[in-house]
Amino acid sequence: MRLRPALLAAALLLASLTAHAVEPVRSVPQLDMGRYAGQWHEIAHLPVSFQKKCVGDITATYALRAGGRISVHNVCRTGDGDHIATEGVARPVEGKPGQLQVRFAPDWLAWVPLVWADYWVIALDPDYQWAVVGDPDRKYLWILSRSPRMDAALFASLKDKAEAMGYDLAPLKVMAPVD
Repeated sequence: MRLRPALLAAALLLASLTAHAVEPVRSVPQLDMGRYAGQWHEIAHLPVSFQKKCVGDITATYALRAGGRISVHNVCRTGDGDHIATEGVARPVEGKPGQLQVRFAPDWLAWVPLVWADYWVIALDPDYQWAVVGDPDRKYLWILSRSPRMDAALFASLKDKAEAMGYDLAPLKVMAPVD
């Protein structure tokens, strides 16, 4: 008879764990880099050290290069009104649509695996008007738009998609108008 409370507790614990299971982080099944290229406005992001000085007007511009690489040009406005820019390069992951690796280290360090970071497009508008970008470890997340502002209902829907994949959005920083 003592076994029953232990079994009941184990069953409740298992049910609790199952109820909180999250979807795995998956990239989109197709990504047309020609359509993805161009300027994106950052609507929100999870805090990262390399963006700590950015307070607004954050953009990322992607351009196709020879050899399948993609140029990355990021710009943001700092608290003192200046702008900072960074240049990087991205490369598609072979056989993994929607998955890129990006680096902002100099070209001469491109051979070092640690300078490349995962950049997965995890949600994408069919018309390429918005995108959600993250990484499989759920440390990074950006909500991007072709427009410098986003509809509040759409923003809530994109946050729901990210949370369903296990992203903790409590520290999410909203960097552009959501209305």
